[in-house]
Amino acid sequence: MKKGCRQLSIRCVLHRSTRQSILLFVGTLCLLVTGCATQSTRFEFGVIGDVPYLLDEEARVAAAIANMNRSDLAFVVHVGDIQADPRTPGGSPTCTDASLQRRKELFDASRHPFILTPGDNDWTDCHLIKDRMVDPLERLARLRAVFFPSADSLGQRKMTLMVQAAEPKHAKYVENRLWTHAGVLFVTVHIVGSNNNRGRTPEMDAEYTERNAANLTWLAQAFERAQREQAQAIVIFTQANPQFETTWSARQVRLYLYGLPVNIPQPRRPTGFDDFLAALEREVVAYPQPVVLIHGDTHIFRVDKPLVRTADTRLIENFTRVETFGSPDVHWIRVIVDLTDPGIFFFRPEIIAR
Repeated sequence: MKKGCRQLSIRCVLHRSTRQSILLFVGTLCLLVTGCATQSTRFEFGVIGDVPYLLDEEARVAAAIANMNRSDLAFVVHVGDIQADPRTPGGSPTCTDASLQRRKELFDASRHPFILTPGDNDWTDCHLIKDRMVDPLERLARLRAVFFPSADSLGQRKMTLMVQAAEPKHAKYVENRLWTHAGVLFVTVHIVGSNNNRGRTPEMDAEYTERNAANLTWLAQAFERAQREQAQAIVIFTQANPQFETTWSARQVRLYLYGLPVNIPQPRRPTGFDDFLAALEREVVAYPQPVVLIHGDTHIFRVDKPLVRTADTRLIENFTRVETFGSPDVHWIRVIVDLTDPGIFFFRPEIIAR
């Protein structure tokens, strides 16, 4: 709602004798004046990730989803790793059609729209299975078929999303999705741990190169759309922790590690996240509104500001990173969006008792 509409509402309180007449006038005016929105300026959504790994965590994730079901959420996002790394002791069976179907049934219990972005455990790391040969690219194809057969979200209440695969050039990237809610733009970008599937085999490097190019295009399109539509903020979801510390100065790394004598290797080794971090820096600097990146991967709940300018390693103030809980901690994050507050976002951990 524009400032003028709020001021008229205040006058309605001050002049109580004509309150009903003025409210009727304001309501009519808001319908006529372009941009005087009737939608709410406050909403909430939930985030969970890196669960379930262990067999007992399946019931705990079901409890977390039931807990979210009791909240008034616009949607829920799972940031990937829906099964254990194959090397996890006591992990549930992984990298099978049956395990994917079990997860889909679990997520469809959400009464809210449920959006997923893949994690490395869900396909990349399937080559680590010792007792049978598993092709990660075959697992990726199956993951796409099970969880992304259409533009709709998972969950009992569906939400139709924009999908990068609508572009013929990027037809395989059904998992990259975008939507807006109450003036905030949301986008998932398929970036995974295990170095983003880079540096293991020629076949995996080819997959990384193609997906990385699609991701960078999708990210640029998201920011361009946000600028064009004058979005109030952008929220990006990935699975991978993109290793912001690789862009920090040696002093910042030492401070972060409580004074330990640790330095970034020189020359620094390239990673599968470098292109994304460079693109993210460019886009955030050019975008004047708050930007939030929510990821999983390293299982440490945190809210911080780790994105720095390459030129001087000073932090970029309008950017915030949020990392989810992860196995063995099965909790979720309530994100409160208040468009009347300059910071817009508030993050509240929701602890699920064991």
